[in-house]
Amino acid sequence: MTTNDPRAATDADGRADGRVTAAPPPAAAPPPAAAPPPDAAPPPTAAPPPDAAPDAGPPPTTAPRRRGWPFRLAATALLAWLAVAMVTTAVQQTPTIDEPVYVGAAASYLDRHSLRLNPEHPPLGKLVIGVGPWLSGMHLADGVPGNQQQVGQHLIYDSGHDPYRVMLAARLPMIVLTLLFGLVVLAFGRDVAGPGGGLLALALYAFSPDVVAHGSLATLDVPAAGFLLTAAWLMWRARTRPRLHLPLAGLALGAALATRMSTLPAVPVLLALAGLSVWPATATPDGARRAWRRLALAVVAALGVAVVATAVVWASYLAVDPRLRWTAPADLPAVHGVRALAVRVLPFPQPYLDGLRVQFGFEDATFGGFLLGRLYQGSLWYYLPVALLIKTPLGMLALWAAGVAALLAVRRLRPAAPYLLLTPGVLLAVALDGSRDFGVRYVIFVPIFLAVVAGGVAAVRWRAAHVTAGVAALAVAVSSVRAFPYYLPYSNEAFGGPSKTYLRLHDSNVDWGQDLGRLADRLRERYAGERVWLVYKGSGIPEAYGIHASNPRRVPPAQVHGLLVVSDTAIDKADRRLRGLIAGSRRLDHVGYSITIFRRP
Repeated sequence: MTTNDPRAATDADGRADGRVTAAPPPAAAPPPAAAPPPDAAPPPTAAPPPDAAPDAGPPPTTAPRRRGWPFRLAATALLAWLAVAMVTTAVQQTPTIDEPVYVGAAASYLDRHSLRLNPEHPPLGKLVIGVGPWLSGMHLADGVPGNQQQVGQHLIYDSGHDPYRVMLAARLPMIVLTLLFGLVVLAFGRDVAGPGGGLLALALYAFSPDVVAHGSLATLDVPAAGFLLTAAWLMWRARTRPRLHLPLAGLALGAALATRMSTLPAVPVLLALAGLSVWPATATPDGARRAWRRLALAVVAALGVAVVATAVVWASYLAVDPRLRWTAPADLPAVHGVRALAVRVLPFPQPYLDGLRVQFGFEDATFGGFLLGRLYQGSLWYYLPVALLIKTPLGMLALWAAGVAALLAVRRLRPAAPYLLLTPGVLLAVALDGSRDFGVRYVIFVPIFLAVVAGGVAAVRWRAAHVTAGVAALAVAVSSVRAFPYYLPYSNEAFGGPSKTYLRLHDSNVDWGQDLGRLADRLRERYAGERVWLVYKGSGIPEAYGIHASNPRRVPPAQVHGLLVVSDTAIDKADRRLRGLIAGSRRLDHVGYSITIFRRP
């Protein structure tokens, strides 16, 4: 068996594989050789045979570099593809529904040092989003009124800057962060399953339609999941160097908590993993250290990680306003039971705790959902698993399953199972009980963590497994590239591809308002001068892109003639009036797989 860490050679051959190799008996000492005369030349040194074991000296530095260049080249190519896919997507898409909220809140943080906007999410992710516009000279004017959506729309459309340029500036920091998380995926996969496992993990990450779609947006889903993966990876590495990696893991965990509150259920899991990481690192060869002392050290390690993570959350709020000026919203929902206890005992700033109450209010609300052609009120526990089944490439689903099996069956991989499976498992279980059936972005941690899990297939010693994994990874790449650059509405071939996604899913799974600019181009190129009636679901302003349209739901149906343009989510959730308008129309065109153009006679 091989291992990537030379310091772990003893563990890898003994403890990890469950084998103990007896030491060979000492060889008999050779008779002393006669000393050569002082003027004799030294005898020539015989060259070792080709199969002789090398001496204990350091190997030549050039050999590892020569062996490593294919790995570095492949990793660079995968990250380059991911960068191209995300930047292309970011350049072509107009604002999605949530992005103006985050862009406006970020500008408010940096320009006004105010925490008033968007309290339901902590500020760190939005501060990262705001760096791009702020450095580009895009600032909020004094006295801009309105709610968080209106403030964001003002910065994008009314500040004198090109809307595409504003959005690209806000999205680029998230793209860079997504690429950095790709390096974490690569390193984690390599640590667990070797170079092949790292490359397989990175390939699944780079070609994941969900990672490309949401990593190219100025939103918070991918950053929160990426920080959690980074924390888990650092805790895995802390098994050998806890003093270095556990504080860094605390920073990553704190960054996740300071980005999205939905990461809170992962805290007990990751703190337990911190203690688990210290346990092998504190073992001694003679067994002198008692179990209770090791347990105490594990508890101290977990508490230390918690302290560092808490400090990061506080720092993110203090970075916005060092005086932490805060007025609680007047409509904060009441909380009871365990929720009330959490709000009282969590050691976070008051704006964080009030934002948590806002999130609890969302969970108590009732929203509409759409799944497999069925419109319903409330939420379905199986919504997210079915949505993942639809929106994940078929080869990726197979590799996820194979990776989980390998992680549990291969002895050398089993120690990594808690680090890779517990966090996404707990978060998924919590998400299944959520109230918002809006998209797989709520479980974006699944493709990110399971990319590393799938890399474990590379550690299986069956050649057929490697060939099959390669074929599956190639199928993933082909499916993903075929969707370029329409990643948000992606669905796999078993469900008809991106053009059919709206028949089974809605909202951020397919139509999040991202194609308003493409619609403007299509109307200008093919339907110039025609009367347009628009039912648009999104945060963009149609007039900013040259779309001048009327609302067909505000006039009698008999007056609606010409082009009827409807967002696919509006089609999925259409009321009787809109269904009647569509029924009397002929389908003409499909823009970005998210907006349908009809013609009404």
